[in-house]
Amino acid sequence: MHLPHNHFLASIRLTILAVIGLTSSASALADQRPFIERFNAISLVASTVPSNGDQNPYGVAVVPKSIGSLNRGNILVSNFNNATTDGGGNLQGTGTTIVQVNPNGDVSLFAQIDPAALGDTCPGGVGLTTALVVLQRGWVIVGSLPTTDGSSATAMAGCLIVLDANGQVVETFAGDGINGPWDMTAQDKEGTATLFVTNVLNGDVLTPPIHVAPAGTVLRIALTVPKLGKGMPTITSTTEIGSGFSETADPASLIIGPTGVGLAPDGTLYVADSVNNRIAAIPDALTRTTSALTGLDVSSEGSLMDPLGLVIAPNGNIVTANGGDGNLVETTPQGLQVATVTVDTATGAGSLFGLAIARDKKSLFFVDDGDNTLKALVNE
Repeated sequence: MHLPHNHFLASIRLTILAVIGLTSSASALADQRPFIERFNAISLVASTVPSNGDQNPYGVAVVPKSIGSLNRGNILVSNFNNATTDGGGNLQGTGTTIVQVNPNGDVSLFAQIDPAALGDTCPGGVGLTTALVVLQRGWVIVGSLPTTDGSSATAMAGCLIVLDANGQVVETFAGDGINGPWDMTAQDKEGTATLFVTNVLNGDVLTPPIHVAPAGTVLRIALTVPKLGKGMPTITSTTEIGSGFSETADPASLIIGPTGVGLAPDGTLYVADSVNNRIAAIPDALTRTTSALTGLDVSSEGSLMDPLGLVIAPNGNIVTANGGDGNLVETTPQGLQVATVTVDTATGAGSLFGLAIARDKKSLFFVDDGDNTLKALVNE
């Protein structure tokens, strides 16, 4: 029996709608997966060792716009250690280089900072940390926690170093709470920017014997950001919005303290409280005028094992890199640890640090200190 023509067309429409509905449902379910479970492979992007031999990659930042020597979508990586080939190298707190990596694997030297050229504007010199951001107007800001011999006994307060889009140092920010800047994130509005910086050298943390000092801080630093050639970034205010975080000297890691920071769209700042295997939340981070102390408890223990790097995923979840093993952990803002992915099986503990999400959201970049490389979670 044949359906009338109009009934037949209606039947086809219903079938098409049903298929579309099934496809949309499958897509929606796929989008509900944890962010780090959407990838199926680990890709080696490039070595992060420049010609001078610096190693121990820490900071990772994706370039938002092409300007000067910076190319949109490339990744900047800062090195914390110097070379092993200089007769007593591979010392923490002595790395002076930032490399620029194309996602296809091409590497160039973006900056090599001469400690002598900074004089006394950066107390202790240069040892580039995970604190690394690239602003839309081409300014690059990187943290320095320097040592003279790679040990915490010689660690100094350091500074934030500002470079232009061609990798030239133009100024430093020091003092006023900047004391061992360890990691950093930014809200960037072109003409202005707000930096969130963790600091790990406060209190008596460097006084022997090794102990935990409740003195780590989170600073909010507001900047005016002119166009290149029209002036330099200027601090307009500095506010301590987090305090009392655990920090400790460590023979292997130099310093352990509050590390990764990520700003959520609702203004909550998430902090990797490394010593306590904990993710903390500082509410109203953009506007608060007082310290939230060590913040609100979001999640602790479980799959977390010395969380270091931290980034906010496109789905709003918090992705952290463990310093105690080779895992990335994804946690919801409500504190549920929803995914754990192993990204380093060769060296494991001590290999992971900085994280950054690609501009197209199709990969997640991470540094591997075990073999001095930049790698990425991708889909093959």
